[in-house]
Amino acid sequence: MPWFVWLLAAGVLGVAEFFTLTLVFGLLAGAALVAAVVSGVGIGLIGQLLALGGAAAAGLLVVRPIALRQIEQAPLTRDGTDALVGRRAEVLKEVTATRGLIKISGEEWSARTLDESQVIPVGAFVDVMEIDGATAVVYPRELLP
Repeated sequence: MPWFVWLLAAGVLGVAEFFTLTLVFGLLAGAALVAAVVSGVGIGLIGQLLALGGAAAAGLLVVRPIALRQIEQAPLTRDGTDALVGRRAEVLKEVTATRGLIKISGEEWSARTLDESQVIPVGAFVDVMEIDGATAVVYPRELLP
């Protein structure tokens, strides 16, 4: 089979991978590229099919499971505002349901309480429950179980 037919097959499989994101069609596209190279070198159809089968088997049986495990793992570190969630902070200005000021890791942040009925006094320690825009949503430490 001519090399450009394998190249066309690789392109079609690459487009299919783009729309499915299963890691199957992309690996088969890579196997088709291997077959295109083998064809370009001048090896016959049997050699091309063996190269295609070997590359596809290696991709689907070895590479795909490893890639899926890596994708499923949670990131080891949190960054940005995600890194602030769960941290302890000190209240600099009384925190209510609508306003307040806290200090997290040396930075001052606007804050509001998680429970709208609470008022947290200056000097109290709080836990950052979430970040909502540029405002930390906090809960008093001593009330946590």
